[in-house]
Amino acid sequence: MIWLFFHCGRANDNTAAGIWQAVSDEKLERVRAMLRSMGRVAVAYSGGVDSALLVKLAKDVLGDDAVAMMNVSPIMSADDAECAVRTARAMGVEPVIVRSDPLSDPGFRTNPRDRCYRCKRLVFTSILAEARARGIDAVVDGSHADDVDEDRPGRRALNELGIRSPLQEAGLSKEEIRESSRRLSVPSADRPSSPCLATRIPFGREITEEALRMVSEAEQALKDRGFMNVRVRHHGTVARIEVPRDDLNALVDRCDEVVEELRRLGFIYVAADLRGLRSGSMSEAPDEE
Repeated sequence: MIWLFFHCGRANDNTAAGIWQAVSDEKLERVRAMLRSMGRVAVAYSGGVDSALLVKLAKDVLGDDAVAMMNVSPIMSADDAECAVRTARAMGVEPVIVRSDPLSDPGFRTNPRDRCYRCKRLVFTSILAEARARGIDAVVDGSHADDVDEDRPGRRALNELGIRSPLQEAGLSKEEIRESSRRLSVPSADRPSSPCLATRIPFGREITEEALRMVSEAEQALKDRGFMNVRVRHHGTVARIEVPRDDLNALVDRCDEVVEELRRLGFIYVAADLRGLRSGSMSEAPDEE
């Protein structure tokens, strides 16, 4: 009886996993069908797991009629840009580099609550222009089903510009995207999320190239020391470091060298956030003036 209990439990687990995979596969087929119906498509590509999976599916379905378009600007770290290019090339895709700089928009630089809308509007307008110059009418992005439940000002810009989100339309969640990416050998399947560098600066504080540089180099310094999932929030003279709570002890153990390095980059004070890494922490405080 004991053996039978565990055996049945294992079978039930396997059955649940099989059902979960079958549902995910059905959603992937929906994405493939959408892409196939578009004929030629430009994928807005950042190198993250979502857009990388979309590039993989588009490439498999459309071949050379699928183009990955990657915007490069100061709000993207050099490490993320290099990794994105390597990921695309590993999938047999040479990304088209589009350059549009959100810092050229004074409204973005002032860092309002709708900065993501302003940024997306600028970047995707440039991607649309490049796509149409290549005779491509359809532009898609990697938004997914979980994004529907979050405050995403940039979504409004995508809707206004007619950008489609096949992963979202098919109902794929972040977890399903990661698992599907592993099964399809997408190189970025387990890469941590990496929002743009502007998200490290409090709303209301001006976004400058110098602040973005400090954040980018500080995060790279921490990655070089083994903290791969990290945010350095820029509060003027203060650097507030967020790492997963399980990594806090390791961060404290290396505090002297971390402080020395971040002070070298221009920060005066260096703090570790005891609440750990969390998305959207900049929305917790009032806007800075």
